[in-house]
Amino acid sequence: MKFKRLGKLLAVGVASVSILAACGNSESDTTSEATAETKPEVQKVKVAFAQAAKPITYVDENGEPAGYDVDAMKLVDEYLEDYEFEFVPTTDEDLFIGVEQGKYDVGVKNAFFTEERTESFLYPQEFIGLSSAGLVLKADKADVKNLSDFASANYTLAPIAASSAQYTIVADYNEANPNNQVQLEAGEEFNLDVIQWVIEVRVDGAITIEAIYAAQVLNEEGPYYQFKDDLVYNEFSVIKTWPLFNKKHTEFAAAYDQAIAEIRASGELSKLMEHYYGKDLYPLLNN
Repeated sequence: MKFKRLGKLLAVGVASVSILAACGNSESDTTSEATAETKPEVQKVKVAFAQAAKPITYVDENGEPAGYDVDAMKLVDEYLEDYEFEFVPTTDEDLFIGVEQGKYDVGVKNAFFTEERTESFLYPQEFIGLSSAGLVLKADKADVKNLSDFASANYTLAPIAASSAQYTIVADYNEANPNNQVQLEAGEEFNLDVIQWVIEVRVDGAITIEAIYAAQVLNEEGPYYQFKDDLVYNEFSVIKTWPLFNKKHTEFAAAYDQAIAEIRASGELSKLMEHYYGKDLYPLLNN
């Protein structure tokens, strides 16, 4: 999908033909001026991404930006002729602060929607991807399929940072189920290694996303591959994920909306999911 490259080639070709027809053997400086007038101004934007969230956003072995969210934004970059993206790897904390303060124009990190974040960031109309949220449990607790089961068993849950959207998922469940609540503890660390907590039996279970679980437990190169038979991942929700824009970039967000909608319709995002996650989550969205 080389939208931008193709667009630029067509623009240059049309401009060249027009100049030759109108000017014939005119001065070279006149030709240069006419060409410059037909070339659209390109706006450079900084796209921050969490550098250690494989396979969603990460830096690969060659030092290049990679992951589902990153590659989705690369497709948007190819689509938008008037924008040029610079991808900047960083931490979760710096991404949030940097986008809010204008150091970065947009950030991607498998971000869920929360009302609290709308105070600091501009959410576009179109989501960028989907994420499978589920419970990580020891294999002997495999019959616990969802938050209701977890609460009924009176199990302990690994702490979740209060600013995390996963915290909001549990909080919303508790609000809707006052008589069967999950024990929810707000953690101080945003990237707590919850799978390790389950392995060490510090808690009964934890919430994570399937892509992270697969990379850490099911992948032969994952840090917890040796425990793959001792753990289970039980999906209980498929959730939309979003890029976070600086609040000033309403025009840029609108351009993104048009691009990502057409890219999704083309099937390219489904291909990215199959490549990075091993399956396409879009058919599960309505379920």
